Amino acid sequence: MKLKHVVLTVLISAVTAFGVMVTYNHFAPKSIALQDGTKIPANYAGLFDSNNNNNGPAPVDFEQPAKTAIPAVVHITTVIGKEQVSNNLPNKKKNPFEGLLPDDFFDDFFGGPQMRSVPQRASGSGVIISEDGYIVTNNHVIDEANDIKVTLSNKKSYTARLVGTDPSSDLAVLKIDAKGLPFLLYGNSDNVQVGQWVLAIGYPLNLETTVTAGIISAKGRTLGLNRQKSQSPIESFIQTDAAVNQGNSGGALVNTTGELIGINSAIASPTGSYAGYSYAIPVNIVKKIVNDLVQFGTVQRAYLGISYLPDEAPDSEKEKLGYKDGVGVFVRDAAKDGAAAAVGIKSGDYITKVNGSKVSTGNEMVEQIARLKPGDKISLSYVRDGKENTTNVTLKNKAGTYDVVKATPLDDLGAEFVTLDKKKATEYGQAGGVVVKKILEKGMIDDQTRMRDGFVILRVNGTDVKTVEEMGAAIQKAGKYIRLEGFYPGAEGLYTYDLSREGQ
Repeated sequence: MKLKHVVLTVLISAVTAFGVMVTYNHFAPKSIALQDGTKIPANYAGLFDSNNNNNGPAPVDFEQPAKTAIPAVVHITTVIGKEQVSNNLPNKKKNPFEGLLPDDFFDDFFGGPQMRSVPQRASGSGVIISEDGYIVTNNHVIDEANDIKVTLSNKKSYTARLVGTDPSSDLAVLKIDAKGLPFLLYGNSDNVQVGQWVLAIGYPLNLETTVTAGIISAKGRTLGLNRQKSQSPIESFIQTDAAVNQGNSGGALVNTTGELIGINSAIASPTGSYAGYSYAIPVNIVKKIVNDLVQFGTVQRAYLGISYLPDEAPDSEKEKLGYKDGVGVFVRDAAKDGAAAAVGIKSGDYITKVNGSKVSTGNEMVEQIARLKPGDKISLSYVRDGKENTTNVTLKNKAGTYDVVKATPLDDLGAEFVTLDKKKATEYGQAGGVVVKKILEKGMIDDQTRMRDGFVILRVNGTDVKTVEEMGAAIQKAGKYIRLEGFYPGAEGLYTYDLSREGQ
């Protein structure tokens, strides 16, 4: 009988373990491929033993993590050429600063920019994340660049190729032709704790590699920076008091075991220079964005399909909605074709957990979803009528499907396009067209023209386009120069806008 009980116990344990594994594989986010199965790079020799056990230094010893990180942090310099095209538009004044550009993204955030004539030379930092030359940096470091140069800590220089950008998170991926490079291993930004020691490494103020130390001051900070370039910004910064200045953008934030836990991106300052706080993009977001850009050329952004009450909403609005503090993220509305509505989540619910991780603010929720892609299945907990429920949700893309989103020729133009409604087309006396629904900042259209939202495109390089698909095909065939012709509803005459791909 005892033997029978033992066999039964072992059998139950095996079945339970198998069930746990199946459940985890079903719901857990897919792993990031870029560093999976990689060997420990040479620059980590002092932090791991022969069995890959971490032998990191004591929290107060920064020597070894600094030695580890310095070879993997690069200096990025760019040249931005002058490609301004003047177009006359009704009721739009010419910008007196047209043809001038700010020196650094930090200037946009903190005080007036120091303007100077282009071509402009800009400087920033980047982090090597693979031995074959993939580098992550900030989008604002390489934005609009005609030429990108990467210099390693050993003074070797390379011309970099732009793999992809994501203005929503202010990240970009570069590639240089090299092998056997030192690189930084991804850490886990979820494990970062307030008060923990960290190092910031970069090339500030055109200096050589510089290392500064500080502690984690806060997590989940939002600054509103990425709203300037994206309608779906992702911000959940790690805040530190490690000294960061202009030129540190795109550099590494590492822990005392030499792991990359963030990409330095911004500072809080009344003057434009460091005055106490800096902000980094958490590495758990970074590695997902990097993997998408490398694999697909564009970010696979997942959506819950809800609008939520922002943390900074006025008390009057909270009172009107019956909002209760400290419960979770309040759902204002759930789109009918969205992932949340498909499982019954509705207005008035409070989202409390994503895959078991507690979320109390909108920023925390967005950070969790930003790590996922369309088609991923997650567990979602929510409170309704004082009772917490948990359900399984399959996330969708922006179009409301589960498909992988592919990069299109229209992405570089920097605008959202929709096919002109058939009734409107008839009203305008046209067979069709493409409406410029929203012009995004820092795209080709914004940089090179004075086009406004609502413009209807009829022709691309002389070819008639009646749908977004036709326009994409025409842009794909276009060479270095693109001519867009169309009209503004309610205005007389046709307008022409010329674009150049030079530097794109």
